[in-house]
Amino acid sequence: MNQNNLLAILRENRLMQTQQQVPDFENALAEIADNPDEQNLSVYHLVLDDQCQQPEVMFSLINFLESFDIEEQIAAFIKVVPQLMINAPE
Repeated sequence: MNQNNLLAILRENRLMQTQQQVPDFENALAEIADNPDEQNLSVYHLVLDDQCQQPEVMFSLINFLESFDIEEQIAAFIKVVPQLMINAPE
């Protein structure tokens, strides 16, 4: 599956309000992690959402983000901080 489809699955399931959304999110994230695209690093950050019903699963996304080079990760993070302050201030 391509990155855009996988990102769409992450976004659609990020709140994890149903039982099926958890494995859908985890499977899409695992597939992305197998072939990460540094150009999507800012987009990966924007999947974070404090309204997520399964915060421990959201931490898998944080761990994935931490796998990138620290300078690239910080640069991507800085770009999306204004949006993250709305969706994921924690």
